Amino acid sequence: MDSSESPTETKKTKSKTPRKNKETVLKQKSPAEFFAENKNIAGFDNPGKSLYTTVRELVENSLDSAESISELPVVEITIEEIKKSKFNSMIGLIDCERVDAELYDDYETEKAREKRLAKEARAQEIQAKNAALGKKVKETPASKGIRGRGEASFYRVICKDNGKGMPHDDILNMFGRVLSGTKYGLKQTRGKFGLGAKMALIWSKMSTGLPIEISSSMRNQSYMSFCRLDIDIHKNIPHVHVHEKRENKERWRGAEIQVVIEGNWTTYRSKILHYMRQMAVITPYAQFLFKFVSDAPEKNVTIRFSRRTDVMPPVPLETKHHPSSVDLLLIKRLIAETSKQNLLQFLQHEFVNISKSHAERLIGEMGPDFSPKMALKSLTPQQLVRIHQLFRQAKFDDPNGHCLSPAGEYNLRLGIIKELHPDMVATYSGSAQVFEGHPFIVEAGVSIGGKNVKQGLNIFRFANRIPLLFEQGADVVTRTALKRINWSSYKINQLQDKIGIFVSIVSTKIPFKGTGKEYIGDDITEIASAVKYSIKQCCVQLKSKIVKKMQAREQQERKRNLSKYIPDATGAVYNVLKDMAETQLHASKKFRYGDDDGELLRKVYENLITKETLSEKLAKHVEQVDYEMALEYATQSGVSEEPRETIYIKPLETENKIIDLHSPFFVFRMFH
Repeated sequence: MDSSESPTETKKTKSKTPRKNKETVLKQKSPAEFFAENKNIAGFDNPGKSLYTTVRELVENSLDSAESISELPVVEITIEEIKKSKFNSMIGLIDCERVDAELYDDYETEKAREKRLAKEARAQEIQAKNAALGKKVKETPASKGIRGRGEASFYRVICKDNGKGMPHDDILNMFGRVLSGTKYGLKQTRGKFGLGAKMALIWSKMSTGLPIEISSSMRNQSYMSFCRLDIDIHKNIPHVHVHEKRENKERWRGAEIQVVIEGNWTTYRSKILHYMRQMAVITPYAQFLFKFVSDAPEKNVTIRFSRRTDVMPPVPLETKHHPSSVDLLLIKRLIAETSKQNLLQFLQHEFVNISKSHAERLIGEMGPDFSPKMALKSLTPQQLVRIHQLFRQAKFDDPNGHCLSPAGEYNLRLGIIKELHPDMVATYSGSAQVFEGHPFIVEAGVSIGGKNVKQGLNIFRFANRIPLLFEQGADVVTRTALKRINWSSYKINQLQDKIGIFVSIVSTKIPFKGTGKEYIGDDITEIASAVKYSIKQCCVQLKSKIVKKMQAREQQERKRNLSKYIPDATGAVYNVLKDMAETQLHASKKFRYGDDDGELLRKVYENLITKETLSEKLAKHVEQVDYEMALEYATQSGVSEEPRETIYIKPLETENKIIDLHSPFFVFRMFH
């Protein structure tokens, strides 16, 4: 270095070396990191909502697992409250006392404490004066302790089911890699995004740092898989603590998941219990056992939702895309994944409702550059755009609903009766309809009365057999029930009657609004019309029941009125008959009336017919008329309004000749 250069000049020369601005560096985020930063997208807005969403995701995964193998679901969900001291011991943290009290957010100054105590004293003084004057005294609310922002509540959520379980080698990716799952494809499923339990794991990692534990065993497996893992947020890969095979002595099959998270049971208790109740309505073939366990026994909750039926909906089938529902990107992906070689085979086998002759007509309409035998790999980007344009303009038959698995009118009705015990209920299941090439089915139920039902409209919404509890105001079901149904025309009082409205929509693509998947928009005409029609069909059924009930009530009122006036009517008639008999006998010493009338008057005159006997005859006549009306009413209204279940009777081990007499409700068998 030249001696003439100063150190300062050297530093200035080096500092002129160009540096790359940090803001211009291209960065990437893994899916796990994205959802960790935007957890509200998956329903993890706050600790309370996170507890609710965790329960929901685990329960729905358990139901899907059992239904996929046509097993009647048995789901046990337990929320165990973990105190701060216990949580600290779980993570190996030693409790320590506060040294600087003023450092904490819940610190109360002496002045603030005096002010609070003075306010409480004034409230007690006012309460004592009101009690002395005989006024109604309101209970003084318990003084709420000051809760710091840093104080958190922790819960262990355990979900156990009798489903198909998970393959040993797949557990790591199923729980430790975001956007990996088995529910992708065109199929009706409860979940779609491949998040669910993985978001619960991410929330656990963010709020407690504890891993998730999974136990699983599949049919015909001699071992049980056990795994303890968390997730590497930045790389979106599982971080495995334990992954081993254990002895399965009890031959148990299913899955059990345990996760420790921060939550808030106090504010979301009603939402979680409401969710479980609605799930019991839409899946009456499932058995749920819900428990909340706390160190304080008075806070413990145990609710069993029993199975009501063995009838399960069919397993939803995966279907192919309808031509009118595909976009250009999807067409390119289908071409890349198909095993077909030419255009004719591709159109015929990769889409629904395109027969061979229809495919040939479509290819002829595409232009001279297309032919049935042309190779798919030879299609240019411009030709793909032409195919997409024709798909949007051409006419295709609507897809059928065979790929859908609705709850069924029987199960919906059964679930409503089991959980609400209404006075009357009507259900309706519509036929498959289509929006944007996706089939959907709307089922509805309307009930009147019941336990734990408030006056007015009580709306219960389901999408692919999942209860929707949030953002109800903008939902298509809510808006239809409030604005498009004239309840009074069906003899239903919208404000005073206890009305339960149940609407279940199933589809290969539920058009949710927003990322939270909490409500269905009101802007799809096909769905809005189907919802309105389904509710109206239920109301029509209820109207006939209500009218018949009103008629029966009027008949009872008429009987009551007739019975009330029997003594007066009997006295008046008897006095007239008595006067007629005495007048006629004294006038001519014989009766001028016919044989029957003369005999009646003679019996009255001789006291063979008294006022008491006449009253008894009139009461019998009123009873007979009432019985005939009741019989007519029962004949018109049907045998029973309760849901009917199939009953199997074991045949006799004889070879007697038999004759079967069939009716819509039973079979009567006669033996010779």
